[in-house]
Amino acid sequence: MQEGLRRNMRPSEVGQPRRHRPDYWLIILMTLLLSIGMVVVYAISPALAVANGTSDNYYVVHQLIAVVLGAVMFGITATVPLSQWRRMYLTLLVIAGIATLIALMLPVNPHYPAHRWIRFGGFSFQSVELLKFALLIWFSGFLAIRMKDGTISDMQRTLKPMLFVLGGIFLVVTMIQSDLGSSGVILLMMAAMAFVAGFPMKRILLVGLAIAVILFASVIAVPYRRERLMTFLDPSANCLTTGYQVCQALIAVGSGGATGLGLGRSVQAYGYLPEAENDSIFAIYAEKFGFLGVTALFALFLVFFMRIKKIAERAPDNFSRLVVIGILVWLCAQAVINIGAMMGLLPLKGITLPFISYGGSSVLLVMAALGLVFQISHYTSLSAQAGSTGGTYENRRDGRRLRGAYHPNSGSRA
Repeated sequence: MQEGLRRNMRPSEVGQPRRHRPDYWLIILMTLLLSIGMVVVYAISPALAVANGTSDNYYVVHQLIAVVLGAVMFGITATVPLSQWRRMYLTLLVIAGIATLIALMLPVNPHYPAHRWIRFGGFSFQSVELLKFALLIWFSGFLAIRMKDGTISDMQRTLKPMLFVLGGIFLVVTMIQSDLGSSGVILLMMAAMAFVAGFPMKRILLVGLAIAVILFASVIAVPYRRERLMTFLDPSANCLTTGYQVCQALIAVGSGGATGLGLGRSVQAYGYLPEAENDSIFAIYAEKFGFLGVTALFALFLVFFMRIKKIAERAPDNFSRLVVIGILVWLCAQAVINIGAMMGLLPLKGITLPFISYGGSSVLLVMAALGLVFQISHYTSLSAQAGSTGGTYENRRDGRRLRGAYHPNSGSRA
């Protein structure tokens, strides 16, 4: 059937992207996840108002504003051609760098003693979220060029620039901003994109091992990180001090039982669980909706990630595929880290749960990233379309598989 389709096409059409109906399931699933987040934030707003001395509608209104602005960003990234975003990578990196410098120069909030936020009025913006988006565009274009030139394994042209960028991330995000969680998400995103691009697995493992050693040393060297690691190993030993948030999160998750306490019957949101609207929102969700609600949320995220994976498999070119893979790992890593920390399976990190957690910068940039995925879902290369009828997917638009390229059918590398 694949050969028959090829015979009916002109030679110039083979491997060329074809515009078709986009994947509207992305919008449906994104809306469902955002709605769940809005419901949970609305339900705990009275408790947050009492604890923080704000109005009852403060958090709901701010989250609604973030969602509306995020929808605007989604529309922009879904409409502006991907080639334009690729050409704008330097502008995005400069803007992200300026935002990071501003965050570093501004005085810190006593409650959050880290230079991560740009605050103006009643709003705040976390610069690292913009940095993730900018690095996604740059690294996708960088790897796509190396794939086209056949220099993906070259030490000078590929590995050295990657190490330079990783060093900058470690210095600024990990050390100065003390944001080890976001550093981990960025590293996982870049590693997955490099793997998909065909970067040698041995070098990925060597770089990953070196980074792991450096990160472990940075954890041991900083007292509060060392305390978090010890708390992860034995949460119950420090429930009144360093392990307080983990213990309260586990209490919230366990209190939900099978069906949950209900929307208006949360206990942990009333000052017991820190960051109930942000990092700890999954524990609050589990308390309200119980095991059945958590299972439904897991299923929703799973379907959502599978839709993105399918779009990556059918992407019309290397740059598009790498963009989608980077976004998939970005969102998946944040979800795993956030939920794992709330269930005591991973060390506690300040990572939001995509679409669910309260936070304008996270919602804004995640929706902007998903707009790129939605735009890419408009297109499928004819060679990939032919593969979906029963043949194999091709990872190059000239019909030849690239050594080491991502292969959606086999799950392995050539």
